[in-house]
Amino acid sequence: MRILLFTGKGGVGKSTLAAATGCASAAAGHRTLVLSTDAAHSLADALEVAATTEPSEVAPNLWVQHVDAQHRFERSWADIQGYLMSVLDVAGVDPVAAEELTVIPGAEEVLALLDVRAQARSGEWDVLVVDCAPTAETLRLLALPEALGWYMTRVLPVERRVVKALKPVLTRAAGVPMPEDSVFDAIERLHTELDDVRAVLTGPDTSVRLVLTPESVVLAEARRAYTFLSLFGYHVDAAVVNRVFPDGGADEWRTTWVAAQRTVLEEAADSFAGLDLRTSVYRAAEPVGRDALLDLAADLYDGSDPLAKGSGTAGMSVRRTGSSRMLTVPLPLAEQDDVRLARKGDELVVSVASYRRLLTLPSGLARHRVVGARVRDGELQVRFAEPDNSTTDTPEEAL
Repeated sequence: MRILLFTGKGGVGKSTLAAATGCASAAAGHRTLVLSTDAAHSLADALEVAATTEPSEVAPNLWVQHVDAQHRFERSWADIQGYLMSVLDVAGVDPVAAEELTVIPGAEEVLALLDVRAQARSGEWDVLVVDCAPTAETLRLLALPEALGWYMTRVLPVERRVVKALKPVLTRAAGVPMPEDSVFDAIERLHTELDDVRAVLTGPDTSVRLVLTPESVVLAEARRAYTFLSLFGYHVDAAVVNRVFPDGGADEWRTTWVAAQRTVLEEAADSFAGLDLRTSVYRAAEPVGRDALLDLAADLYDGSDPLAKGSGTAGMSVRRTGSSRMLTVPLPLAEQDDVRLARKGDELVVSVASYRRLLTLPSGLARHRVVGARVRDGELQVRFAEPDNSTTDTPEEAL
């Protein structure tokens, strides 16, 4: 099964391009579901069909779905929220206010990814095209499964044992109810599901496609997204620059825009070297409806397969360099001053700007010590040597 995720800054046209790609896939005979996890659904509008929360067939081989994030939230968060509300009730918080306080900002969008997983595992589709939330939200969503996994393997088992052993004492001492097994079970179930989301979205048949417009601010965000998606192991195989003014026959106002866009396009070509970089012209009419979307896809992909896998960035790897070993993590466009590296036991903590990833070292490296690190050629390179009893790793290795 082929999975394509379209993301980009709000308003760049990612929903339209996702819909166009879905239409082209269906026209080629693939059973295709185009699914939106964006809270501001516009996918159905682009196709001129009614929005539905379950897959609905809108053309031969083409289905559309808008994920009901609130419904998914209520299904997956109910047990956990119920416990949190009972704690707030003991504290005297108004029930309406308690319900608001137990809703984590962005949780609905996070849990919307569970519907992506469900459709990917259903076996009903040849192609799944996902219209993701705007870039910042998407990055938070895609980073969560791994972060929750760290908590689940290191913190939750201890909490569960402590609560089980000391529940009567803790309840009397704290004056609030301690979580039942059903709460821990719900957290573990949620972790298992989100862990499988990550397995699906980092699999070999899944690609992320960045959508941007030829503007400096938008390009800057797309560059950051490329770096952070690569940090968390997601395969970016293409970038699409949308709404490019065509050359020729322009008045002075448009000529100025064409010149400005040309500069940004040159910067985009440098930024996304190695990716399949495509452009889509600013069309004379808004591409709405299946026929217009098929025309858009024909121009965008220009005879090539819209489902083809681009080269993109390789994943994390380990190679021998003489007597040492080198761990490499793709970090395209990252500057060395933006990256920080810490070693904690069998983990590396890689921080790039405001994003942080905990990397569990392969078993062959866990007993080795870090002897150097650098950012070069679009990747973080960490050099390890055999353990030396006379030296130990420092808690942090600053690049």
